[in-house]
Amino acid sequence: MTVDDAHRRAAGAREWAGLAVLTLAVLMITFDMFVLLLALPGLSADLRPGTTEQLWILDIYGFMVGGFLVTMGMLGDRIGRRKLLMTGAACFAVASLASAFATSPEMLIVLRALLGVAGATLAPSTLALISVMFRDPRQRGVAVGVWAAGFTVGAMLGPVVGGVLLAHFWWGSVFLLAVPVMVLLLVLCPILVPEFKNPEVGRPDLISVALSLGAMLAMTYTLKQVARHGWEVVPVLVGVAGAGLGVLFVRRQGWLAEPILDPALFRNRSFSVMLIGLLLFGIVGAASMVFITQFLQSVSGMTPLRAALCLVPGMVVAAFSSTVSPMLGRRLRPAYLIGWGVLGVAVAYALFTQLDASSSPVVLIVGFGIIGLCEGPLLALGVNLVVDAVPVEKASSSSSMAQIANEAGASLGVAIMGSVGAAVYVGNLTSSMPPGVPGPAAIAAEESLASAVAVAPSLPEQQAGELLAVARDAFTDGMNVFAAISVGILVLVAILVMALLRHVPPTGQEKAATDVSPEELTAG
Repeated sequence: MTVDDAHRRAAGAREWAGLAVLTLAVLMITFDMFVLLLALPGLSADLRPGTTEQLWILDIYGFMVGGFLVTMGMLGDRIGRRKLLMTGAACFAVASLASAFATSPEMLIVLRALLGVAGATLAPSTLALISVMFRDPRQRGVAVGVWAAGFTVGAMLGPVVGGVLLAHFWWGSVFLLAVPVMVLLLVLCPILVPEFKNPEVGRPDLISVALSLGAMLAMTYTLKQVARHGWEVVPVLVGVAGAGLGVLFVRRQGWLAEPILDPALFRNRSFSVMLIGLLLFGIVGAASMVFITQFLQSVSGMTPLRAALCLVPGMVVAAFSSTVSPMLGRRLRPAYLIGWGVLGVAVAYALFTQLDASSSPVVLIVGFGIIGLCEGPLLALGVNLVVDAVPVEKASSSSSMAQIANEAGASLGVAIMGSVGAAVYVGNLTSSMPPGVPGPAAIAAEESLASAVAVAPSLPEQQAGELLAVARDAFTDGMNVFAAISVGILVLVAILVMALLRHVPPTGQEKAATDVSPEELTAG
């Protein structure tokens, strides 16, 4: 199918069934992330990764996704979006199977990177195919809402199913869950999802791919190392090199006749503002899951399954919110729905600034429920604004950018906020380490709270209790700092959206003249 002969009728039963298949792919992206969070304590006890290795295990996946998204979007247009989706699903299944049997932190990091490359083939294909399958703006808004809810459902099922597995099997079992889901996608996709190609797309520019990926990884390395060890020469030099690669990438896109990232996309205000909003929100949201799951398990002492069940109410509310928000967006301006929703999320993080090591898990359950209720408009309407800002010919580019904002924000959040929390944790624990703790045990405890919990049973009972008490206090102090920073970021996002996008009408109504039209964008 080409752009010219793509059907323009209202979507029917086949398209909605195809949407369910596409949602399977995005469901596994967050599923894979959140089962790993629950498996982290068991993984730490078995593979003994350091703090930096833990962060790389968590965030290398997202950075590889972000680094390859735009390229995979162009490749999908060239060889077929459905074909790319199915290829990525097969690779994702194989990499997941291998990750389950990793024998070292380094091996797991490499396999997580391969998972990220495979994941980069899934994300742009699903959202771009939705733009083809659902041509009516109101139907597309609902479809994007369901697609966004898929991420939440994956995050919800991941902890629950993963918690059950971790109660009976080793930590690697959580990776095996992706295999049957991807096999199901491979069976149903050719039946329910149409193929789409754009024969006019150019070849991916490999130099641009290398520049973008190098810039992203270098800057992340610098942020983590500086937060952990201070302003050392090597991390600073790597950061400067990464910034230089980023500048070269941006300039190269202006020189190329067929850039992998079209600078003209950013002339649309809805597109650019929502990308910034999704990026900033992703920084806060992904990091919060790291802190919340570790608080429930390592501070409150819950099993992985009990910790997962504490998250279920908030995730159910989040899935409902993402599905309902597009319907509200037909009557209310998206800027106000998104803005007030983000401010509601800020209230939850303000609540988290008051946590201490003795706080009841109920505080986290309630706060997480508030987040789930209020984030729906941003995730559903925001992504739809990005996709709807350009014609279907450029859907892969806009879809890729929406996913880059989500994935890069999530990975930056884990890297930056995780490093901030780690810096606070190490500083407070070092200054209050109980006397008499053996050197190797003290060094291990300073790596992370999960490591402190893992090493405590090897110490005398009283000493173990003292070590755990100060480690839990240090972790909670880091979580308080993270929450306070998050409040400021969220308030900024709300102000940005309500101030710059207040002219955007409800979904399905004629766009205000102050925004740049898709035709103008294409011409530019």
